[in-house]
Amino acid sequence: MSENLIYILITAILSLGIGIAVGRLLLQKVLSKYEAEAIEKSKLILKEAELKAESVKKDKQLEAKEHFLKLKAEFEEESNKKKNVILQNEQKIKQREQSASKMLEQNQRKEAELDSLRENLTAQLDILNKRKEDIEKVRLQQIAQLEKIATLTHEEAKTQLMETIKEEARSEASSYIKTITDEAKMTATKEAKKIVIETLQRTATEHAIENCVSVFNIESDDIKGKIIGREGRNIRALEAATGVEIIVDDTPEAIIISGFDPVRREVARLSLHRLVQDGRIHPARIEEVVAKTTKHIDDEIVEIGERTVLDLGIHGLHPELIKLVGRMRFRSSYGQNLLQHSREVAKLCATMAAELGLNAKVAKRAGLLHDIGKVYPEEPELPHALLGMELAKKYKESAEVCNAIGAHHDEIEMTGLISPIVQVCDAISGARPGARREVMEQYIKRLHDLETMALSFDGVTKCFAIQAGRELRIMVDAESVNDEKAGVLSFDIAQKIEKEMQYPGQIKVTVIREMRSVNYAK
Repeated sequence: MSENLIYILITAILSLGIGIAVGRLLLQKVLSKYEAEAIEKSKLILKEAELKAESVKKDKQLEAKEHFLKLKAEFEEESNKKKNVILQNEQKIKQREQSASKMLEQNQRKEAELDSLRENLTAQLDILNKRKEDIEKVRLQQIAQLEKIATLTHEEAKTQLMETIKEEARSEASSYIKTITDEAKMTATKEAKKIVIETLQRTATEHAIENCVSVFNIESDDIKGKIIGREGRNIRALEAATGVEIIVDDTPEAIIISGFDPVRREVARLSLHRLVQDGRIHPARIEEVVAKTTKHIDDEIVEIGERTVLDLGIHGLHPELIKLVGRMRFRSSYGQNLLQHSREVAKLCATMAAELGLNAKVAKRAGLLHDIGKVYPEEPELPHALLGMELAKKYKESAEVCNAIGAHHDEIEMTGLISPIVQVCDAISGARPGARREVMEQYIKRLHDLETMALSFDGVTKCFAIQAGRELRIMVDAESVNDEKAGVLSFDIAQKIEKEMQYPGQIKVTVIREMRSVNYAK
């Protein structure tokens, strides 16, 4: 058993060794085959790579040649441009060198001429200095002789001469100042006149001249009895309800309504119209109709205000200010309807502000509201300009508008460019011929004050206010007032009128100096 086992082991070991040797041989053959195939494949890959590399190389060489040719062409083009610029610069430099050489030659010639002139001037100065010394000697001799003749010292004569020269200088300075003032007025007012004329031509509105009375027309005089009523109770009730005076006289088919407040007169007129149409005229009916008419007028005032601001293109106005604008329709100033005046001032302000390059909307707003203080229902102790400014501040108007309202009669200082425009346009609207009418007594008093003021100046002999007070013609004494003083006198009188008097428009002050020499042949 043991021998068989050993035999089997030996046989197995030998078989294993032979199998290993045979497997190694077979493996070597397979590996050598794979190696040969790999070598063949690598050779093929190398050949293909070499072919691709050759083609890529050729392509890159062609691209490089093309890029080189392109760069070469660009370089040659740039070089040609620079060469042309250099050539042009060289030509300019040559031209400048030529002109510089010419100028140098001219300067050299001028220097030579100047040298000769300098020599001549030096010689002439020497001669003049000698002559000056001779003249000084002669002057000193003449001064000494004059002192002997005039019995005056040199200092006394000098003082007297200086006084004479001062007087002449004052006279010449006055004439010179007058000339400069006239020239300044002509040049300064030229553009202003142009703007004002263009503004007036572009803004033309009619003026409503209203009186303190209204006329109510009736169909027959029989109605007058109904209006008066038994023992005048109807007319008394109507006057008490409206606050106006009803005048029933012999005027055919007309009843006069008198009152200073146009709103009250309008309420009375409309109430009479309704009562006459209705036919029932008694105190209770009168009170009812007047109450309805008053409410109707209030609504109409608001409508007039809204229509006015809409026509003028003004937006954002407070309702209370709109109501005050509507009340202007029933108010007049010197016979000029206040609403028409304010509308005209608004248009004038807008036009003038546009001409001057300012804000036309703000100017129009300030022009419409400048007299708003005149129609305030209450009666505070303030000028209408300051009252209007306070109302504008109360209803949140801009500071520029408030200042223009308050300063249009110089109650406060002007702080904006719109303020003088409103003042000027207010004067233009009020001073236009036919725009306003003054009470006769006030008109006569103003003319008398003008003449009295002019007569208070020294040298004035006569004074006449002509052209409805628009010109003051003054006669002066020719012996006490010379031509220079006449110009100063006219200026002083005009300044005093501006400071002390109230008047519409402007007043021309003309001073007339006449010299008369009278002799008699006997």
